[in-house]
Amino acid sequence: MPVWQWLLDAAGLLLLLVLLYGVALIVRRRVLSRHGGTFELSHRVRPDRVGRGWLLGLGRYSGETLEWFRIFSLSPRPKRTWQRDMLDYVGRREPDGTEEMSLYPGHVVIVCHTRADEVELAMSPASLTGFQAWLEARPPGTDWTRG
Repeated sequence: MPVWQWLLDAAGLLLLLVLLYGVALIVRRRVLSRHGGTFELSHRVRPDRVGRGWLLGLGRYSGETLEWFRIFSLSPRPKRTWQRDMLDYVGRREPDGTEEMSLYPGHVVIVCHTRADEVELAMSPASLTGFQAWLEARPPGTDWTRG
């Protein structure tokens, strides 16, 4: 078998693998959003570098937790989760410089405090309204005066 046929077979196999990966990503997203409550959500995993460290993903409300899934991962499990009673909304800002190219178009950056650290997320203004409503809709008996 000539070398060019081996190369053609290898290119066809590579194309098939890329196609299967794309289909798997679409199926995963459909499964994650099956019960609703999902939205485009980016998470800043490395806040030490200005304008860097953003990863695109999906957010999903699941009871008392906000789950974050990486957009290009095939894992059915969330990469990060935050409990509703551990998140405190601090404020929002527009993306700076290079952040605009790292995030979904039209998204705003929000800052939340947890007991352990500060979390930066990026979402659309409509999703931010839903996020704030979700945070405020804590169950009865919640300590609203916590700092």
